[in-house]
Amino acid sequence: MTADLPLLLEKLQSRALLVMGDVMLDRFIYGQVERISPEAPIPVLRYQRESSMLGGAGNVARNLVSLGQKAELIAVTGSDGAGFEIAGMLSPETHITPHLLNDPARPTTVKSRYIAGVQQMLRCDHERARPLDGSLEKQALLRLQMALPHCAAVILSDYAKGMLTPALIRGCIEAARKLGKLVIIDPKTPDYALYREADIITPNRKELGEASGMPVGTVEETAKAAAALIEKFGFGAVLAKLGGDGVCLMRKDGASRHFAATAREVYDVSGAGDTVVAAFATALASGLSMEDAARVANEAGSLVVGKTGTATVTPGEIAKSLKQAEAREADEKVMPLARAIEAVERWRRQGLSIGFTNGCFDLLHPGHVALLQAARKSCDRLVVGLNSDASVRRLKGEGRPVQGTPARATVLASLAPVDLVVVFEEDTPLEVIRALRPSVLAKGSDYTRETVVGAADVESWDGRVVLIDLVDGHSTTNTIMKMKQA
Repeated sequence: MTADLPLLLEKLQSRALLVMGDVMLDRFIYGQVERISPEAPIPVLRYQRESSMLGGAGNVARNLVSLGQKAELIAVTGSDGAGFEIAGMLSPETHITPHLLNDPARPTTVKSRYIAGVQQMLRCDHERARPLDGSLEKQALLRLQMALPHCAAVILSDYAKGMLTPALIRGCIEAARKLGKLVIIDPKTPDYALYREADIITPNRKELGEASGMPVGTVEETAKAAAALIEKFGFGAVLAKLGGDGVCLMRKDGASRHFAATAREVYDVSGAGDTVVAAFATALASGLSMEDAARVANEAGSLVVGKTGTATVTPGEIAKSLKQAEAREADEKVMPLARAIEAVERWRRQGLSIGFTNGCFDLLHPGHVALLQAARKSCDRLVVGLNSDASVRRLKGEGRPVQGTPARATVLASLAPVDLVVVFEEDTPLEVIRALRPSVLAKGSDYTRETVVGAADVESWDGRVVLIDLVDGHSTTNTIMKMKQA
């Protein structure tokens, strides 16, 4: 993760993004259940209140605004009360520019959810899925072409209600490619040939399984299924939404990252997928890497399920949550060798390369940081072997280390380039290296290949040794001497 990601989120610039797709009205009827109906073995909901919110593509637009962005929304409604209600909701939204098409032949999609306390009991959908007629399809494409030049990216929110026809999807992808605009598609139609060569698709686990025809029960299986879709349809990347398992990002270059969901009490998953897509698009449009954007999206999704209704999140909420996650991760990065072996094997199954370096790291200085940053660039995951206090004393003499093992491990674990810290008691990390079998062994250039502990072992399983140039003028020993002189 980018070290200053929370700070970047808090300083996001406002950009315009284009949202096109199926808009709907999300209705929530709240009440209490106190008895079972005498007419049938069903609960009786005693009505208390109700509320309505923009759903579908409208919810994506709402989430963009909550994240500090502007939205151009192209959608279709019917000539009915729900359609007028949606138009009325959009009217005061100064940061959403609506382009609503009217289709008298279709009812506006309404999803009514009946909720007792915080528990959703029933959902009733009022809808008619049918493709746009030729005239409305041309109008939608014209509005797309007019709005696209002013937008940083396009989100196609496909709920399979008929708004996004094959011609409209192809027209959008081709128009966006000509202008160099990113196309992100949240798919519902199982025929992914319609989305061919889109930059990114964001299916949930069920949709990914149906589209690929492959098992998706584990994170590793979802990564393989996503890779198969990329190869078959030419997508730039797949961001798979895995619910309680977080998200899995698979890129066209074969790089894969899994971000586990932050454990929270789940109140309502309504519209959580829309939040993930909006946060992902916002982060990408703001210049974040695909990995950082996926982490932001995952954190946004984890937050929104802790709210009731079709909710949204803010950059401040995500930034705060990421800071808390960083603190938790720093604690979780330090682990005994047995657990480290399991973590490394899990990463290896995901196709990630494992790097290793080691040291005492007493009084961490810029030279240490530069070494770790360079080591991390040579691999996908970096494991740091840390000499225990007893090991440091044997190597450096009495009075060392200045900081104990817990302090040194905590500081190392808090650094972005470090993915895992293993403390070892021996004088050298040879046994740790042999247990973890890294593909990259990194040390400072004050060593030679012949003097690097574990070099022969790593090369025996086709790994490589990387010698990194040191930053002059930085040494823990010299720092301690200066402190004594002072």
